[in-house]
Amino acid sequence: MTVSDELSFPPDTKDAGSTEVWRDWLSARALPLWSGAGFDGKRNLYHERLTWEGRPVLMSGLRLMVQARQISTYCRAALDGFYDASEQALRCLDVVERAYHGSDGDAGWVFSLAPDGKPADFRRDLYAHAFILFAYGWAIRLTGEERYRKIARQTAQEVERIFAAPDAGYLDTVPPTDSLRRQNPHMHLLEAYLVLLEATGDEYYLDRLRGLIALTRNHLLDRRSGLLLEFFDSSWKPSEPASHNRVEPGHLFEWSWLLGEYERLVSPSGEDMAGLTEAAERLFRSGLSRGTDPKTGCVFDAMTEDGVVFERTTRIWPQTELLRLLRTRHTSGRRESIPVHDLGMTFLARFAPSRLAGGWIDRFDEAGAPLVDYMPASSLYHIYGAARLLSGRVRETDHG
Repeated sequence: MTVSDELSFPPDTKDAGSTEVWRDWLSARALPLWSGAGFDGKRNLYHERLTWEGRPVLMSGLRLMVQARQISTYCRAALDGFYDASEQALRCLDVVERAYHGSDGDAGWVFSLAPDGKPADFRRDLYAHAFILFAYGWAIRLTGEERYRKIARQTAQEVERIFAAPDAGYLDTVPPTDSLRRQNPHMHLLEAYLVLLEATGDEYYLDRLRGLIALTRNHLLDRRSGLLLEFFDSSWKPSEPASHNRVEPGHLFEWSWLLGEYERLVSPSGEDMAGLTEAAERLFRSGLSRGTDPKTGCVFDAMTEDGVVFERTTRIWPQTELLRLLRTRHTSGRRESIPVHDLGMTFLARFAPSRLAGGWIDRFDEAGAPLVDYMPASSLYHIYGAARLLSGRVRETDHG
């Protein structure tokens, strides 16, 4: 498969940038696929992977993170009116709570389950905890259930007890696998608390958000380049010498959008936003100008803080983060030189060709050949965030 093969538009996707095609792709293809073939009705859990023919790939462990992402997506899809598999998602959430939360006798959530339903990996993982909090936030938005509020609050308190680092921020895993600090789980914890704050109005989550924003200001944003670094040592210093640190353009777009969400939620109360709006704009501009292919518009996987691209592979999720951000900016009047619907058409033709019937190719090498031979369920969370906006059925201000 070559780049030209993937960028040639078959007849049924030549108008793929239109809102109608996006709505059809979501409602009639992607969401039914992943709630049908992508769901194990015997265990009431989501499959981690499907083959390109839409058959489940059996795994030795089912990760909490994947279950939480799928649950949140189907809660959102029901709220948005695209596709209602919310009963299935909430049934899964109840199974997940029983199977993963404290199922080994300790506080917090286990990392994964074995095929027999028992814990496979007993680690406590901050990234996974962030996503189960995210799932509860959307379940609360959908149902208003008090029991979901309680377990979300309990989990947030467990995060503080289990993961809080001695200086600032949180540990990635307990027990730790190394001494590095990573921005990524902190970003998703910020995302989860934004949803929970809006869903509940509980200022406990606002306090947690303020702590994460302080961490971002003081440590995650590199003072020399202004960009967001991926890895740090245990004292929150960049893990590599200057000009050699990893920056992921997709995360620049994701952070830019999340900082905008933080501003939307807290600035009406007079919160000090000094520097955050400028930081969000800088992350977007740097990712767009340095981290994307000027010929195709595809987002590269990684570059240095000086903008030197060293991983020219392309994964699906950075593309969706750029699409979501561009669509949000377009609607607010900040239109860019890249037409968002044209980029959306390129995305569907390249990453989600019609032959996959609602599935996708997760990653390509530099020459345009697929680097995987399966479809990961975890990508749906990223895709939905962009597709709901590109469909035209919801507005950027519709956060339910």
